[in-house]
Amino acid sequence: MTPNHRKYRLPAAVEPYTDVLLFVVCLLAAHFFWKLTIDADEQGGPVFWFGLNISLPFDLLSEHIARTTYRLLSLTRDTVHYLPPDLIRFDNGHSVRIVWSCTALKQSFIWLVIMLFARGSWKRKLWFIPLGWLAIYVFNILRITLIAMIVEPRPDLFDLMHAYVFKYLFYGMLFLLWVWWVERLADRKGQKV
Repeated sequence: MTPNHRKYRLPAAVEPYTDVLLFVVCLLAAHFFWKLTIDADEQGGPVFWFGLNISLPFDLLSEHIARTTYRLLSLTRDTVHYLPPDLIRFDNGHSVRIVWSCTALKQSFIWLVIMLFARGSWKRKLWFIPLGWLAIYVFNILRITLIAMIVEPRPDLFDLMHAYVFKYLFYGMLFLLWVWWVERLADRKGQKV
């Protein structure tokens, strides 16, 4: 290697935080890529990606999540009703609609981007990425079920729970999954995986 082609290294003070910085950069890059390329109304309706209608997977998943949430809610109460394709209604008149942005496909995309750029063996990533998707799916179902349980008696709490509490818990869960990867499963320097 010639002197003009030195490998770039982070300053020593920053180097211990390389993985965390990479996580943040990947999360933000994936988030903004999604925001800039997906065109849809947050309240529902068609979803477009670079002008191409990609609504079908979002619609199917919205319906599946609504049905699954209804089944979970009906285990503990008989005041809940499922109105196809995506509405959960309570006897008191309050309801929750599962729209395209409730499908967790965005979080699944962000997870994929984070893991594609995380250090570690591809062999392990091949099973850990789908494990992360499964965790995202389960967390999302529980998130929507809990929001619906809260909305039945207290619809005024919907915005707080949906836009703040559970949104940040969701990203916290992604961070904890990634920490598990980095601390326990990613290969270390000098170790073979």
